[in-house]
Amino acid sequence: MKIEILGTGCAKCKSLFEVTKEAVAKSGKFAQIEKVEDINQIMSYGVMSTPALVIDGKVVLSGRVPSVQEVQEFLK
Repeated sequence: MKIEILGTGCAKCKSLFEVTKEAVAKSGKFAQIEKVEDINQIMSYGVMSTPALVIDGKVVLSGRVPSVQEVQEFLK
């Protein structure tokens, strides 16, 4: 599973990264988590507000930081 955190490095983007790491650890799944800070790459996903969460190439959330439980639901 490949997870990407789209954002330019703001506090919310960093929070999403930490929440996602915790959710993956609690789920027991193996996932590659990567930060994407390049604005052109972010725009290629069609995301207009960051932070955004991309799982296996699909944008599942943008514009806010979800709870750990929400991210675990996305991982199922």
